[in-house]
Amino acid sequence: MSKSLFQKLRKELDRHIIGHREVKTALLLGILSREHIYIEGPPGTAKTMLSEIVAASAQLKFFFYQLHRDTRLSELVGDMVISKEANNEEEIIRQKIVKGGIQTAEICLLDDISRAPGESLNVLLRILNERKFFEDNLPLMTAIATSNPTADEYYNEPLDPANLDRFVLQIKSVGTSHMRDWKTAQQIISLYSERDEKVEIPKMLDRKRLDKLHAQVKATPISKEIQEGLGEFIRILVEEFGLDETNSLISDRTFLVKALKIIRANAVLNGRKSCVMKDLEVLKYMTVFRIPPDVYEQLDAILERLMTKKKARKPSNPPT
Repeated sequence: MSKSLFQKLRKELDRHIIGHREVKTALLLGILSREHIYIEGPPGTAKTMLSEIVAASAQLKFFFYQLHRDTRLSELVGDMVISKEANNEEEIIRQKIVKGGIQTAEICLLDDISRAPGESLNVLLRILNERKFFEDNLPLMTAIATSNPTADEYYNEPLDPANLDRFVLQIKSVGTSHMRDWKTAQQIISLYSERDEKVEIPKMLDRKRLDKLHAQVKATPISKEIQEGLGEFIRILVEEFGLDETNSLISDRTFLVKALKIIRANAVLNGRKSCVMKDLEVLKYMTVFRIPPDVYEQLDAILERLMTKKKARKPSNPPT
């Protein structure tokens, strides 16, 4: 059931946005696992539109905010309003908080997150991580943070590594022209030549259904073989590629805890009741900014090596 449901949702994403397969997968994994997502890419690579389509299809309340150098926390969580009331010669001071987008949204998109001032960003990330503001629990499922590349032409500074690690899923979005993918570029031209500017987004999911799917994610079993595969993946990165705290973000929080949740979410996304070795492939959605680029380029080979090694351990059928 879940596989056919998400196949329909993916087709809807494909109907509106050509390409960007990994961003689409990361968005679906983020919603299923209730983990936050960081997307880095130049303007015009559909980061915002994809997020809006997912929110509309799932009937989730969406909040968009473009961060800037002078961003105040109150712009995101709300303002405190103080009022005076006269009562039998007494003056009563009352205060209440008018809730902002972060307190009311189920999916929020935080654009240009690296531009936010440190004092606001640190508190914001703590709120996102805990999904609480003071004593109030937030309805927030997933926060999607976006940023332009750190290349000189974008005048953009990288996000602090400790803050970057708050986003379990991390994706790099690249335009088709930069990839010299002329076939996909032609498909985009054809799509926007034929359709109207305004398109309806069919409602495919709702919060109640997503809550059930999230419960299914938490209940999905992970075999000993896959647990060992994840451990071996970390060992290879550290011992064979020399990754440590100076050149990577291979944290216990992410790879000993959060990775398991993403692996489970991928199984549910593909309609499986238990995880398989192929689900380890989701580690590529967690490592693009956590390991050096030259190591990331070898990630497919590392994952294939893991899966081949595990297959080789299986005993062959006894001779007849």
